[in-house]
Amino acid sequence: MTAEVSARRRRDIVDALRRGVVPSNGLDALAVGLDRFESAIDDDLDRVAGGGGVFKAIRGEYGAGKTFFTRWLAERAKRRGFAAAEVQISELETPLHRMETVYRRLVEHLSTEQFAPSALRPVLDGWIFALEEDVLAGGAVAEDDAGGLDRAVTELLERRLAEISRSTPGFAAALRGYRTATAAGEREVADGLAAWLGGQPHVAAAVRRPAGVKGELDHYAALNFLRGLLTVLRDSGHPGLLLVLDEVETLQRVRTDVRDKALNALRQLVDEIYAYRFPGLLLVITGTPAFFDGTQGVQRLAPLAQRLATDLGPDPRWDNPRATQLRLPGFGIDALVDLGAQVRDIYGGSAVASRVDDAYLGELARAVTGSLGGKVGVAPRVYLKKLVADVLDRVDQFPDWDPRRHYAPTLRSDELTEVERNAAASAGPAGAASAGPPASAGSADDIELPM
Repeated sequence: MTAEVSARRRRDIVDALRRGVVPSNGLDALAVGLDRFESAIDDDLDRVAGGGGVFKAIRGEYGAGKTFFTRWLAERAKRRGFAAAEVQISELETPLHRMETVYRRLVEHLSTEQFAPSALRPVLDGWIFALEEDVLAGGAVAEDDAGGLDRAVTELLERRLAEISRSTPGFAAALRGYRTATAAGEREVADGLAAWLGGQPHVAAAVRRPAGVKGELDHYAALNFLRGLLTVLRDSGHPGLLLVLDEVETLQRVRTDVRDKALNALRQLVDEIYAYRFPGLLLVITGTPAFFDGTQGVQRLAPLAQRLATDLGPDPRWDNPRATQLRLPGFGIDALVDLGAQVRDIYGGSAVASRVDDAYLGELARAVTGSLGGKVGVAPRVYLKKLVADVLDRVDQFPDWDPRRHYAPTLRSDELTEVERNAAASAGPAGAASAGPPASAGSADDIELPM
């Protein structure tokens, strides 16, 4: 696998792991244990590309690899021409019950294989170009007939936008205005209309008025804007959109009324996907088991719980990859060692291969896991950061540096997330030898209350 990774992607992967974050590309090279999902995921992508809609829920504890899985899925989808967007759900910045905010964040993070976020403008320009190409391919208009080409493109645009116009006339009007402004070289107007199509608030009335659009996006209009975006994506050569709503378990910590509205909004999205209201959409949510099974999460809304219900047995080996919920069982020591070997091979270099063998990878994995109270599921991020920044970089730069003799893994509180600090605190004095601030003693979520 590593032989297929370009030098640039190797650098990007290593640099991301050195900083303790999930790489933005090249994730196939790090995919350990995901091969069991590939066939079912590809079937879902085929269904979406054929005009269907699919909903998936990814469940796993912290450290199980939910973010890695969704970004691996996004990379796989974009190689097939899909657009993708990852939206972090949060009470203040992106509340799930306010779809106008979710839609705006979607557009801000929209990407394709060719274009980084936000890819809305390239998508809109690609859509206009595709309209012109379709008209010219019909042979009824010559390429040098500017007036005839403009009229024919306008007629085709109206036919393509007919369904959108019935539900969201403002979206269709803004698209017409954007095309007109682009053709006339009116950059400021085109920029403003693109922003309005992306759900941005406070677009100047002077920009909106010539296109015949007014007002701001609200919750219900946002759902129709999403339908319009899917149409534009399809007509510009992208067969579908992967939308990831990450960290939906944060809903468990918001006010009761806000939580109920958010759960109902999610139920509405699921229903409308399977009512074929969003052809070309693959919606994925991620959350912890407590969110899916607990009384403050999905189970709080019976209709949503029924839609997400999946029979998960005691052994994850027999989970159905085609089910609505996909369970990520997390890492064991052996999987950590396999992942470390992948990273070592991506890093490359003969010195690295000789001085950082599989046996040492196992020693490092057990040391990091022990410092985190034996919680292997919490360890992958810290393990990979230590492996790259503390071990591989030194082996690569110092010929006489031996990780077994010159390095004893320690964890600083200030380099850990809250969950990791809680795990390190549970290890006690024999756990992490911290040179930084003391780790916290735990959180309220760790306290078991009598039922």
